[in-house]
Amino acid sequence: MRLLHIDSSILGDGSASRALTHEIVAQWRARVPGIEVRYLDLGSKPLPHLSGTSLARADAEEAGRADQALEDFLAADVLVIGAPMYNFSIPSQLKAWIDRVAVAGKTFRYTASGPEGLAKGKRAVIAISRGSVYPEASPAEFVEPYLRHLLGFLGIEDVTFVRAEGLSVSPEHRERGLGRALALASQTVAGIARAA
Repeated sequence: MRLLHIDSSILGDGSASRALTHEIVAQWRARVPGIEVRYLDLGSKPLPHLSGTSLARADAEEAGRADQALEDFLAADVLVIGAPMYNFSIPSQLKAWIDRVAVAGKTFRYTASGPEGLAKGKRAVIAISRGSVYPEASPAEFVEPYLRHLLGFLGIEDVTFVRAEGLSVSPEHRERGLGRALALASQTVAGIARAA
């Protein structure tokens, strides 16, 4: 089994989403002997944002990194993605990665009956961190609906979200929100492992 672990927070060791993804991956390692983990840190080594130069593949190093990102995505059975909420949406670093893996003919295709995802059979666990608390289906929360739609578009229907909320309200809220999310992360992976 291959797991692709992606962090996109720019906060380094102070990041709640990083704490969550690292716990989720540790749980996978403990439950699946021999699991192969590939780590991508978009916060410390971001992919360039998509540009005309990117599309023309004019920069050999950038083209190589884009190819590697796509290859890692295609090879993964499980995706563990840290997605902190920045200004109601995902970090631009994560969007730059998405632009490298959402590739017509590779991860989706257009058909007479509409688009078809080609990345079927993968599982995704998304660790979301939010400074505030957002009710279900909040019109101000674009992280979860965007990622659910994007992954579904690519053919990935088995998506689980682990949320740490209220992290900027107060130190007590942060501790409580992160504690709940870490406990949920352990339960989530345990449940997935039992079902597999």
